[in-house]
Amino acid sequence: MSQPLYITMHEADNVGIVANDGGLPAGTVFASGLTLKEKVPQGHKVALVDLPVGSAVRRYDVTIGYADRDIPAGSWVHERLLRMPEARSLVDLPMATARPRAMEPLEGYTFEGYRNADGSVGTRNLLAITQSVQCVAGVTRFAIERIRAELLPKYPNVDGVVALEHGYGCGVAIDAPDAVIPIRTLRNISLNPNFGGEVMVVSLGCEKLQPERLMPPGTIPIAEARDEAEGLDVVCLQDEGHVGFMSMVESILRQAEVHLRRLNARRRETVPASELVVGVQCGGSDAFSGVTANPAVGFCADLLVRAGATIMFSENTEVRDGVAQLTARAATPEVAQAIVRELGWYDEYLKRGSVDRSANTTPGNKKGGLSNIVEKAMGSIVKSGSAPIAAVVPPGEKLQGQKGLVYAATPASDFICGTLQLAAGMNLHVFTTGRGTPYGLAEVPVIKVATRSDLARRWHDLMDVNAGAIAEGKATIEEVGWELFRLMLDVASGRRKTWAEQWKLHNQLVLFNPAPVT
Repeated sequence: MSQPLYITMHEADNVGIVANDGGLPAGTVFASGLTLKEKVPQGHKVALVDLPVGSAVRRYDVTIGYADRDIPAGSWVHERLLRMPEARSLVDLPMATARPRAMEPLEGYTFEGYRNADGSVGTRNLLAITQSVQCVAGVTRFAIERIRAELLPKYPNVDGVVALEHGYGCGVAIDAPDAVIPIRTLRNISLNPNFGGEVMVVSLGCEKLQPERLMPPGTIPIAEARDEAEGLDVVCLQDEGHVGFMSMVESILRQAEVHLRRLNARRRETVPASELVVGVQCGGSDAFSGVTANPAVGFCADLLVRAGATIMFSENTEVRDGVAQLTARAATPEVAQAIVRELGWYDEYLKRGSVDRSANTTPGNKKGGLSNIVEKAMGSIVKSGSAPIAAVVPPGEKLQGQKGLVYAATPASDFICGTLQLAAGMNLHVFTTGRGTPYGLAEVPVIKVATRSDLARRWHDLMDVNAGAIAEGKATIEEVGWELFRLMLDVASGRRKTWAEQWKLHNQLVLFNPAPVT
């Protein structure tokens, strides 16, 4: 990109973001005649007109702040010059007032997936070993290494084995009202479509979260060929039959092989694209997130809705400042009320911790040009596309057959959001980033989308899609959206592996626990 270029999102914007790699020096003259008064880094805002003190600074045709001092045209506009607007009240909101245009159905697209007894479809065929408490993590980790080395070669149709490791289960107020959230989260992750209904739990024995509480009778869908009398498969390390460390490990291997035999009998079959359950998220965001990657994901989200699939967007604090947009787009007043309920609950949760929404914007976000959470929220919501919001899923809950665009109410933290989307039932994940992050999940494939070509070049073996081509004029939002849609079908079918899968990048699950510890 040789000529100086800034990007605006709406004709009413009075700031633009510098698109050139490395930013632009003072004295740079744009085609419009605007001259930079100082160096402006890539992705950061430049004043397109004089902004007197107290005036509204607008991006996305939204007031993202008020000038704290006079800002002449051509100046660098950053967070230290802006006063953030007050949060929008959760009363007197537009409720299901938007009337989006009808979307033409998108037919004929399929992928190769694993059909489950409960009707869901997996994109991978994995053995998941659930842990009822963090205390068993070391033993389980040791056993899984042996499973990979000794058992998996015997079962070539199984894609792998994963431990559902987390930090919950013992030092918690297990009967506190909000304790239901981490408990149901772990329960529903254990039932994720990629695990084929094979539930195996490793327990210590003395933990507060007992296996029977985690997985009550009737929670595991049983295939016709299975015997309901089998009950919950639990390896309890404190059982008297275990003499020494290796006896614990051998017990885990014996039970794992039972599940591996059944998983190995499964085969991919052709299923419609409507069986995709896609979670979308952003992390390490920059000012390009809302210009390139997230709009492309939003276009792809509309394609998925047209194909009859389910797509979830999330991140409470990253949509909170756009709540009026969300409630207006709700398919019904009841869905709008559910959005208000979930965001209101999260407002109270933050208040209890003496934290406000301004804490969300990270140092990296600001270095990437995002001044505050209002600006960040506008770019984040774009991932949801333009379809009506059909349903709301509270944290830790599972989708109940909902199709279309769904708001899954989660915190914005990458791994908490990913964990809760897993619980909701996603079988494929899309993650956009501008600053870069090696984020990954062991439980589902994660497609990484770079917002900038510079990041895509430097992290060439971590990014799956380069949306930076949009800012360079080499591709349109629609073209990158279609590229992502086709890649999803290939990844879901096992024809392609994402970079995160190839490098086996993943972190442990993070259960959202608003209940107090004891």
